[in-house]
Amino acid sequence: MSLCDMNSLLVAARQDGYAVGAFTVWDMESVQAVIGAAESVQAPVIAQVGPWEADFAGMELLAEIVKHVALRASVPVAFHLDHGESFERAMQAIHCGFTSVMIDASNLPFEENVAVTREVAKCAHAAGVSVEGEIGIVGGGIHSAESGGELAMTDPEEAARFAAETGVDALAVAIGNAHGFYKAPPKLDFARLSRVAERVSIPLVLHGGTGIPDDAIREAIKHGVAKINVCTEFVAAFGRAFQEVQSQPDFAYNVPSLFSEPRRRAMELIGEKIKLFSGKR
Repeated sequence: MSLCDMNSLLVAARQDGYAVGAFTVWDMESVQAVIGAAESVQAPVIAQVGPWEADFAGMELLAEIVKHVALRASVPVAFHLDHGESFERAMQAIHCGFTSVMIDASNLPFEENVAVTREVAKCAHAAGVSVEGEIGIVGGGIHSAESGGELAMTDPEEAARFAAETGVDALAVAIGNAHGFYKAPPKLDFARLSRVAERVSIPLVLHGGTGIPDDAIREAIKHGVAKINVCTEFVAAFGRAFQEVQSQPDFAYNVPSLFSEPRRRAMELIGEKIKLFSGKR
């Protein structure tokens, strides 16, 4: 297999009623866990890098790691820029070999969001790269009802206009989902999602996949969600395993003893997520 564009994965997913998992990566171990998990269940996957990870490790270095592992994988792998905050960041990702970019101008007024997103889509498509945009505002770290409620959620009519006027390949929606661990069980607005799906034919994206119950995930997929993002839960799997392995009485500091178990547990988590999203469990 080789790196593929994200659009080819998501169109098939929406058409056939499943979702592709998109998991944030930041180093060699996380990349190996994501792609290794996808190979273990023989399903496509999206490895993605956001601004925090790009600034932490370096976009060029991460790109080389992902491309090295993905080009040797037995399953399709898309390489995605998550929450690209500017035209310049999106162009940098394309230059580094990403096969998909997100431009997140959702904090701007509607017309400005359209203008920025349309320009990124025009340039990305010329390079054969898929584009994700966002309409509505997905909260960060807390339940969206605590950070804007109805005003932050995606308006179905605006979503239809946005998709038509920008030419994006996938659309991230705000329906009560939020980034990070939820302070209260998330209450996703499936009626709103259904209205968006009726008006928007391209694949829909659900950010904030950490902590959303399995039944809610399945319901979202029924309403056109074809990509589900997971970051916080994945990072936490590594962090908790690092703490546990070092607490063992016979622990000795060397690379295999410190890094092998966290990578194995993270890979196990990703495998379960992929199976859930693809309907294999």
